[in-house]
Amino acid sequence: MVEQSVFRGTIDFMAKLGIYDVILPFLLVFTIVFAILEKTAIFGYDKVDNKKYTKKNLDAMVAFVVAFFVVASSKLVEVITTVSSQVVILLLLSILFLMLVGSFAQEKEEGFFLEKPWTGIFTIIMFVGIIGIFLNAIKTESGQSWLGWIMDFMSTKWNTDWVASLILIFFVILIMGWITKSGGPKKEKKEE
Repeated sequence: MVEQSVFRGTIDFMAKLGIYDVILPFLLVFTIVFAILEKTAIFGYDKVDNKKYTKKNLDAMVAFVVAFFVVASSKLVEVITTVSSQVVILLLLSILFLMLVGSFAQEKEEGFFLEKPWTGIFTIIMFVGIIGIFLNAIKTESGQSWLGWIMDFMSTKWNTDWVASLILIFFVILIMGWITKSGGPKKEKKEE
């Protein structure tokens, strides 16, 4: 039998305390909600010496309450835990991809960035990946993920006329959008 390390025991102890399923999801939701409220200034501003300050006390209280509501639901905590762990894997994959592509790129002073058509493609891939992660994290009452349910539904209904019609309509809209995309002459910026 393999002996457990001290650090693994510490991680297990922190899991028993509820660090991973209570405290960390609470802090994550609180931070995100607070940041959004601060950025959007939904509750308005206070003026002090002709300077505008957001209402941090209201933003913090609302973020605190929302974070507690989220932590109170074990299903939401499970979704947050699953999604955040898989998004980190997606982020790691993107960084590894950029490292590989960057190894063939010319070294520039500002660093390496993907060129114009590739940034859009890469963004779409990441967006589809995040949607897939969310659909895989949300479960139906039977315990099956939404992504699994969609895949099962599509595999059993694949040869029906309405599914083929939906796919055809999707591709027609995609091609029409590509063709009608603004391809006119580019306007040059006026220098003042």
